[in-house]
Amino acid sequence: MKGFITFIRERGIVGLAVGFILGGAITKLVTSLVTDLINPIVGIVMGKTEDLKAMYIAIGDAKIMWGSFVTSFIDFLIIAVVVYFGVKGLGLDKIDLKKEVVPPSKKKK
Repeated sequence: MKGFITFIRERGIVGLAVGFILGGAITKLVTSLVTDLINPIVGIVMGKTEDLKAMYIAIGDAKIMWGSFVTSFIDFLIIAVVVYFGVKGLGLDKIDLKKEVVPPSKKKK
């Protein structure tokens, strides 16, 4: 069992798992924050009262949905900041062990 725990700590699996779980857990909350609060404010600032996600540039018959991209980008930034500070704040960045790298000349034969 000790070998398994050492393996997990050396490989950084704990940090990866924590980031994955936190990211998945806050996705709905952040999406709601961006969709319900940030997008309407940005839309008003830009002179439109509609949702930022619905904004586009029409080129012929095509619609370039730049508002949807901006919304997804804001979602990503907020999730990244929350996960970063969550991991730092809880001290989870210090859980993983650093594996010693043995130069090939000093390996046992």
